[in-house]
Amino acid sequence: MQRTETDHDHLARAIELAERGVGRVSPNPLVGAVIVRDGEVLGEGWHDEYGGPHAEVNAISACAGADLSGATLYVSLEPCCHHGRQPPCTDAIVAAGLRRVVVAGDDPSSKAAGRGLGILRDEGVEVDVAGGELATRARLQNQAFRKHARTRRPLVIFKSAMSLDGKVATHGGDSKWISSEGSRAVSHRWRASMDAVAVGIGTALADDPQLTARIDGVHHQPRRVVFDSTARLPLDSKLVAEAPDVPLIVVVSRAAPRGSTDALETAGAHVIVATGQNEPARIASALDQLGALDPPVTSMLLEGGPHVAGSFMDAGEIDEVRLFVAPLLLGGRTARDPLEGEGVERVADALRALTLQCEHVAGDVLITARIREW
Repeated sequence: MQRTETDHDHLARAIELAERGVGRVSPNPLVGAVIVRDGEVLGEGWHDEYGGPHAEVNAISACAGADLSGATLYVSLEPCCHHGRQPPCTDAIVAAGLRRVVVAGDDPSSKAAGRGLGILRDEGVEVDVAGGELATRARLQNQAFRKHARTRRPLVIFKSAMSLDGKVATHGGDSKWISSEGSRAVSHRWRASMDAVAVGIGTALADDPQLTARIDGVHHQPRRVVFDSTARLPLDSKLVAEAPDVPLIVVVSRAAPRGSTDALETAGAHVIVATGQNEPARIASALDQLGALDPPVTSMLLEGGPHVAGSFMDAGEIDEVRLFVAPLLLGGRTARDPLEGEGVERVADALRALTLQCEHVAGDVLITARIREW
């Protein structure tokens, strides 16, 4: 069926509404919905909280009992057709008498993958799937959900702040603060939208961070993850001290002393043993285990330092880069770079970003590069 400009506008609105679930619905996807009949919007809804009603059901409820026969549902993701914490949205759509459903994005999970659309068609509901710019927006909106559905691993966003000459710390190790206060506030909003925030043991020892989202209006705190192969994280660190209230996951290798891992677990940390012959292999093992937790980690903000970030790059597990560039020059032959690890042999082997965006943020420049799409 040919979509109209009106269809485009209502579907764009559904995608916009879906954003209201950021930081609240994971591991479920972001979904928004709009119900329209004869050009009039009867109701809007979005998935507001994990375990709560889905966007389609909320939109139907918002219609306040209006007769929906002949109405059109615009939804940012194909409706679910399986029983989970909530009943299938396809059942609610059919029961409401909706005539047509316009969908922006597909659901790649094994329980969906077009099945819901097939059920609706079998029930006599007209189904129209968008393409072009709206389909792209819907797909990018749920990258964490899509990657986890396909690989069972979390989406990894590498975040760093560097000087104009590409340094993240001076030769003496000082890094506070390269980015501006406003840029750091943006980083805290990112933390609040993620399932987890991760650093290496070097950063944990040098900075004694909390890795929490310290801004107003935070719905949940991300799980804190420390990559610490030999379990050196001090029991009196801020991360361990807050472990009973804010989940802490420590990723160790088989080389970690049993006494140290037992002490961390007694203090409230969850210890994961990553296996593999080298660091990239252990990164992959850790991501597999993080993605298999209940609830799973579907998105992770990797905040460094350079060693662990380089290992993620060598493992091919960086999906997006968010890099603040501050108007500073640090110099120094031994000053730290954002990424270490093994790297590539030739420039021709370099990872090339699929998209690149630049914007000014509180006196810094934020570069966002998407490395992979799911």
